[in-house]
Amino acid sequence: MEQKFSKETLCVQAGWTPKNGEPRVLPIYQSTTFKYDTSEQMARLFDLKDSGYFYTRLQNPTNDAVASKIAALEGGVGAMLTSSGQAANFYAVFNICEAGDHFVCSSTIYGGTFNLFAVTMKKLGIECTFIDADAPEEEIDKAFRPNTKCLFGETISNPSINVLDIEKFARIAHKHGVPLIVDNTFATPINCRPFEWGADIVTHSTTKYMDGHATCVGGAIVDSGNFDWEAHADKFPGLTQPDESYHGLTYTKAFGKMAYMTKATAQLMRDLGSIQSPENAFLLNLGLETLHLRVPRHCENAQKVAEWLEANPKVKWVNYCGLKSNKYYELAQKYMPNGSCGVIAFGLHGTREDAIRFMDHLKLACIVTHVADARTCVLHPASHTHRQLTDEQLIEAGVAPDLIRLSVGIENVNDIIADLEQAMEQI
Repeated sequence: MEQKFSKETLCVQAGWTPKNGEPRVLPIYQSTTFKYDTSEQMARLFDLKDSGYFYTRLQNPTNDAVASKIAALEGGVGAMLTSSGQAANFYAVFNICEAGDHFVCSSTIYGGTFNLFAVTMKKLGIECTFIDADAPEEEIDKAFRPNTKCLFGETISNPSINVLDIEKFARIAHKHGVPLIVDNTFATPINCRPFEWGADIVTHSTTKYMDGHATCVGGAIVDSGNFDWEAHADKFPGLTQPDESYHGLTYTKAFGKMAYMTKATAQLMRDLGSIQSPENAFLLNLGLETLHLRVPRHCENAQKVAEWLEANPKVKWVNYCGLKSNKYYELAQKYMPNGSCGVIAFGLHGTREDAIRFMDHLKLACIVTHVADARTCVLHPASHTHRQLTDEQLIEAGVAPDLIRLSVGIENVNDIIADLEQAMEQI
């Protein structure tokens, strides 16, 4: 569907346009493989000379329909679904990096991604330098090297809820001849489209707001098609030089603006797997159909809860960019004037044990590792998702040891506040 339609219409209609007599609702193509009449037809698919389906690890009609919807929502030229947001971030970087390469990343990213970039990818020979996203441009410049291949950040950081200055990051990345990759999970394309501010590639953990119901794990990568790989051909040989695993095909010459996405699908997904199952893609599509309805409610509820927390004497600090007192308020108004997300970071007066006691007394809000679905939930990252980090590493990652991550759901906001209030009475 053409991207001239509004985001609300794209949420409902994009990706699947049934032909005469076909199912009105996107079906689940629950098949590992696809049949062809001649050997030549199959051979052309394997040579990337024709488009089509032959094995679900690479492509599946259900998955492609949902990826197309996400691409339309973000304003990209193409997208690919992955089995998780973690896989999406790995593929997004690994698609342009190899052993001996380097990339630069905001230090306040999600703890699992931090560990992936700092530890696991280092074992593959790819080094990451973490920087303070709020640092001056000239200071961030110093992190770049001749072998740097990309700059990475999150629109809204998880769990610190900092807002990325996308234009600044895009300017820095392009000055050094590399793409900017932005994880847009928390803002979603409903509230922010990073491509409009200079980002080149967007990733998502579709597990969060896009699915919205905590039913299926998934991820997505979207390419804007705007980065000129040929202009920096020496930096990106995987895209601009022949791929011997495809008879010497060169992705930029054969696929133009779709070079990055084609390589990610035909090479990385072929070799590493991590495809999203068609059934999960089907469930994700159901979530996307109401994304434009749910996100405003999350933001409306979170704004009221954040204001209540800020006024509560038992609360030491609150980080939510919708508050006028917040250091990221102006950035949020620039990039996300209609609202940011439903996730709030805050700390209580008292000890770590007080924070745990508060969470243990919640009745409506549940303690779960998940975030950003319809139900209100809470987590203490230092004790849970980030427990592998030292206090020094926590602070470096922008995660205060007393930080409580509250994901505000779409329930009645008065019920949410009442639950928080009764739990605070216990400390």
